[in-house]
Amino acid sequence: MVPVHEIRAVYDDHLITIYQAYPAEIAEPALRVGRFVPPFKPNRMTWIKPSFLWMMYRSGWATKPGQERILAISITRTGFEWALTRAVLSHYDPATHPDRATWQRRLRAAPTRVQWDPERDLHLNPQPHRSLQLGLGPEAVPHYTDTWTAAITDVTPLAHEIHAQVQATNLQAAAALLPPERPYPTPPAAA
Repeated sequence: MVPVHEIRAVYDDHLITIYQAYPAEIAEPALRVGRFVPPFKPNRMTWIKPSFLWMMYRSGWATKPGQERILAISITRTGFEWALTRAVLSHYDPATHPDRATWQRRLRAAPTRVQWDPERDLHLNPQPHRSLQLGLGPEAVPHYTDTWTAAITDVTPLAHEIHAQVQATNLQAAAALLPPERPYPTPPAAA
């Protein structure tokens, strides 16, 4: 049984793959230089997602306006874990926070946020377990764009191919194309 809250991702000893969706005017320069550059805006919250299928849900298989390009970004595990250990939940949870005011103070001060949304299946239906979204605020974004990012790859063709297999009801073929995500060893300080 899959735990309700578990980070699942493609990773190795040094890097983890996360996904973001952008319009071509942001994706193309990032792909050319291997990092995010203008017109990417570093002064706003940017959400990174280790789940490929959650990104497909969010972007409508790379068809929603402004989300036509799906980028797989390899970032350092050190950076990812820095963000995790400094994150505050994006919503108030009485089991985690002593009171709403304390949570709001922590949220305003935190450089990153954690949000858990239902994971998705190949039909983009919600699953009983959750998928991580990690929000990087203005303090964290320069680390992400200038230090943590090791590579940026356009996986839009892969998204379209998997979607085509799903539409043709070739679910086994679609599943075989999915990135091989596995449970990520969450650092104790971030748990």
